[in-house]
Amino acid sequence: MSQELLQPEALARELGVTTQTLARWRVEGFGPSFVLVGRLVRYERAAIDRFIAERRMSSTSVPVSAMPSRIGS
Repeated sequence: MSQELLQPEALARELGVTTQTLARWRVEGFGPSFVLVGRLVRYERAAIDRFIAERRMSSTSVPVSAMPSRIGS
């Protein structure tokens, strides 16, 4: 089974954040789970899709504290 792996630059473009933001998320345990291939960081498409789906909102009145803090475990 082949799994699509994205480089941080591609994911940053897709999410509209910087690669520095992705790096900070990794340190903080936030963001999609990632894979280390040697010393290279890669993101699985399934983990990205989960991260996005779990943050889908239907109202802006939901407090931030109610949102999951660690996704992709």
